[in-house]
Amino acid sequence: MSTKNVQNTHTSVMMRDLHGALIEIVSAMNRPQRDDDLVREAGISLDRALFRLLVAIERLGPIGVVDLAERIGLDYTTVSRQVAKLDGLGLVERKGSVSDRRVRQAVITPEGKRMTDKIDAARERMSQAIFEKWEEKDVADLVRLMGRFAEAFRRGEKV
Repeated sequence: MSTKNVQNTHTSVMMRDLHGALIEIVSAMNRPQRDDDLVREAGISLDRALFRLLVAIERLGPIGVVDLAERIGLDYTTVSRQVAKLDGLGLVERKGSVSDRRVRQAVITPEGKRMTDKIDAARERMSQAIFEKWEEKDVADLVRLMGRFAEAFRRGEKV
């Protein structure tokens, strides 16, 4: 057996393991109970569906409804209604796109940012239990490598 075949087999196993780990992470993050716990820990009052959109708009915005819907895997009409609710609550506002006047983009407001800051603080408190036994360097490496992977993955989506 050649060394190249052994390396290919090893890489295939690692990719399967990576994919499995990503499925576990996404599955855990998509559990409604996890969102409820996070909202409660943050001390905010916001519907679970709106909470997810608010965070996505803060991270990705300004962003159009169609792009946002594609990124989170929901129908754009549903997302449009939910963004309108967030707008009505004063957490986001919709503005015309500079590059395409037909597109209205959702942008976080200062009140929305205060809410996502509370969510981030709650997420950090809840994550401490996961990382409490990790070396700081390991956490930093994980963040750096996940960022690198996410960027490569994002670029690959456009190919």
